[in-house]
Amino acid sequence: MGGKNKAKKFRGSRTCGGGTHKNRRGAGSRGGRGHAGGCKHHFVRELLLGRGYGSYGFTRPQKVLNYPTVIDIGALDETAEQLVEVKQARVRTGKYYITLDVDKVLGKGRVTKPLIVTARSFSKRAQEKLESAGGKAKIAEP
Repeated sequence: MGGKNKAKKFRGSRTCGGGTHKNRRGAGSRGGRGHAGGCKHHFVRELLLGRGYGSYGFTRPQKVLNYPTVIDIGALDETAEQLVEVKQARVRTGKYYITLDVDKVLGKGRVTKPLIVTARSFSKRAQEKLESAGGKAKIAEP
């Protein structure tokens, strides 16, 4: 064994073991930049990194996609007083009347107040929670 490690060996050396000063210049010394050669000379490297060759699957057209707006019934219960303050809901005979412009009301959370909510659709669990708290789920007319 030589006794010296490589770091000490190359101190003061101009090219650090890379040959002449013309070597290790551009991207050609590493076979191209980025994913170059992924299906040719770097095929195994790309395969081991999990990058496949070609495209897979199907991309749905954007005009077909629909992202419905949803809200949880627990969030409505928590913000009922604030909705009344900003006049997006009203209180009559102890019941909160809330009209929403959302596609669906979901059943996550607790309902402690009698809410009468109008929306386009409701999940089964949201309807059960509203009715058990003394409220009602009304389907909005399109």
